[in-house]
Amino acid sequence: MPKLTIQELELKANTIREDIISMLEQAGSGHSAGPLGLADIFTALYFDILKHDPAKPNWSQRDMLLLSNGHCVPVQYAAMAEAGYFDKKELMTLRAFGSRLQGHPERTRLPGLENTSGPLGCGLSQAAGMALAMRMNKDFYRWVYVVMGDGELDEGNIWEAAMLASKYKLNNIIAILDRNNIQIDGPTESVMPLENLKAKWEAFGWHVIEIDGNNMEAIIDAAAMARAIVEKPVIIIAHTVPGKGVDFMEYDFHWHGSPPNHEQAKKALHELRTLGGKIRSEHE
Repeated sequence: MPKLTIQELELKANTIREDIISMLEQAGSGHSAGPLGLADIFTALYFDILKHDPAKPNWSQRDMLLLSNGHCVPVQYAAMAEAGYFDKKELMTLRAFGSRLQGHPERTRLPGLENTSGPLGCGLSQAAGMALAMRMNKDFYRWVYVVMGDGELDEGNIWEAAMLASKYKLNNIIAILDRNNIQIDGPTESVMPLENLKAKWEAFGWHVIEIDGNNMEAIIDAAAMARAIVEKPVIIIAHTVPGKGVDFMEYDFHWHGSPPNHEQAKKALHELRTLGGKIRSEHE
């Protein structure tokens, strides 16, 4: 896949946000804030960072990408379709009965998905198992990327996996933490305070990188830095804006688990297509 410029990547991320809105409106259920906030990260992963081939989803030398907070899967589906894993028309089957695009990813349904995730907190354990297997197989030039939500850190399973990855020095794990500060019941620091996150992960033996998770260049640079770290697993704490790109959704935890209705979707798509009113939309 040819390398894209930062501007081209940002435009792709905006297209992915448009697709997320359309998918959620069609489905009538699903999560809005997290997927919109993660669009830059998933664009960077699929179009710059990952070693993968949409034509050969089971390629033996591919990097692995796991989504731990599975409710955010609309952004992964949209990015995969944009990358050519399947026809974009299929995005409109999100959450439909019998669809390959279920509300949480199911590994055996859709080629290109590496894990099934419904219960929160499991992704890092899955990543640790895969990373250990790669080491046993002497696959020294492959990485396991795992995207997690900050609300997931309430789950003890995460910290068990963090200890194991540190013990075995699994430097082939690159975790990306979506630090958007919201979960379904409210702000994370009200539900279950998480800070100081950097100090906590460092205490568990991880190398920590903190970035603006909606800055495309910062995401790509952080991944390159993470691949250069030896002797430790790496976590990128990516500070993102939930609902990014849609002003009435941004920072509002009520959009964590809610889809837009028709009028809200129309307003959101207009905002995304005009980049917040900065340009004229061809749809006008």
